[in-house]
Amino acid sequence: MNHNRLVLLLEIALMAGIGVILDLFSIRLWPNGGSVSLAMVPIFLIAFRRGVGAGVVTGLLVGLLQPLLVAPFYVHPIQFLLDYPIAFMVVGLAGLFSVSADKTKKKRITKIAIGCFVGSLFRLVTHFLSGVIWFGDMAPEGTPVALYSFLYNASYLFPAAAVSIVVLALLSSTSPKMVHHQ
Repeated sequence: MNHNRLVLLLEIALMAGIGVILDLFSIRLWPNGGSVSLAMVPIFLIAFRRGVGAGVVTGLLVGLLQPLLVAPFYVHPIQFLLDYPIAFMVVGLAGLFSVSADKTKKKRITKIAIGCFVGSLFRLVTHFLSGVIWFGDMAPEGTPVALYSFLYNASYLFPAAAVSIVVLALLSSTSPKMVHHQ
């Protein structure tokens, strides 16, 4: 195995482990799942630094490891896939907006914000689908299931995305080579 590939695999493993650990220190908003945490930050970081492929693999690992540490709530195998591995895999799509470290600070932070928003939006879609298909009975009477699922999942994903943007923008400002490819 060549040195560069080994370094990439080590970075992916390290970021996945950090993501799972950061999720343990989350602010739980709802009893049926949903919390604000920094778990997406390492996925975004590797996606911006190493690209979509590395970001998706890191997300997959976080989505597979997370349920091993915290008792997962699921009612169907496909719902489990949507709410765990697939939800975190799509966060890695933020790598589509990676930019090199030599770009201006404004350009780097703009790409970070767009990438984090897109990755979080795709994660929202997976949780939204899961909510509509399997958890519609939890919607308050008179509330459309789609609206309930969107609001429920957006209530924790948008704050988590905002926190991720702030953390990554700070990292990009203080150490651009850590966040961006060269």
